[in-house]
Amino acid sequence: MNDNRSQLKPEVRAYLERIKYDGPVDGSAETLAALQECHLHTVPYENLDILNRRPLSLETCDLIEKIVVRGRGGYCFELNALFGWLLRELGYPVTDFVARFWRDEPNLPPKQRHHVLKVEAQGSFYLCDVGVGGIVPRRPIEMIEGIAHQQGDESYRFERDRDYGWVLCELYHGKWRWLYSFTEERKLPKDFIMSTYWCENAPDSIFIKDAMVAIRTREGRNTIAGEQFRIFTSDGLQTFVPQTEEEYKEALRTYFGIVI
Repeated sequence: MNDNRSQLKPEVRAYLERIKYDGPVDGSAETLAALQECHLHTVPYENLDILNRRPLSLETCDLIEKIVVRGRGGYCFELNALFGWLLRELGYPVTDFVARFWRDEPNLPPKQRHHVLKVEAQGSFYLCDVGVGGIVPRRPIEMIEGIAHQQGDESYRFERDRDYGWVLCELYHGKWRWLYSFTEERKLPKDFIMSTYWCENAPDSIFIKDAMVAIRTREGRNTIAGEQFRIFTSDGLQTFVPQTEEEYKEALRTYFGIVI
């Protein structure tokens, strides 16, 4: 792959600037990992447009306008769609899948409501995901069953299930538990339209209930749960609830880079 950035499309260069990535674009697995990590530290997960009843668009041009130009974030169907576009523009083979989310679900999850990416780099296949509001791998996970991947104080591995296919597991209080699962049925862009419509409109969708905003930081994570801002750092947890609309907007800008 050519590492000459001047030959990249202006939209691609703008995207790389948006995620503050200034390394090589050489098609390597290490570059793939760096791109994902940069993305998670710069582009927030957020459902604010859904809460405000603004219909979402999964068209690439609209996602570029929202996430790259206006500096907003999005949720999985937006974030992973655009990240997949970036990776393809940089020469990585990418396959889109839909996943079933298991974390914090006491029963069988009712919907496949998550978008994930299978990416090839240097002859190996990796799971890439920049579209989860909770804690997920910050770097790609090679798609090999049974190998534990330590990432900071987090640990992940893949299992295979007869019914649900690939299962990404996380080590939680000393035990492996399912995070999400997916089969290798390739999805086309139009296949995600129904899924995102359900997330935006279904009465039992979690995305229409409360604000869900999150971003990784070098010190930890910043999140919003309902009205409460939570700032996780090495010194502990700081929480607060903005008392006015102006305070809320300022906190969004300060902790997530979001300007409404």
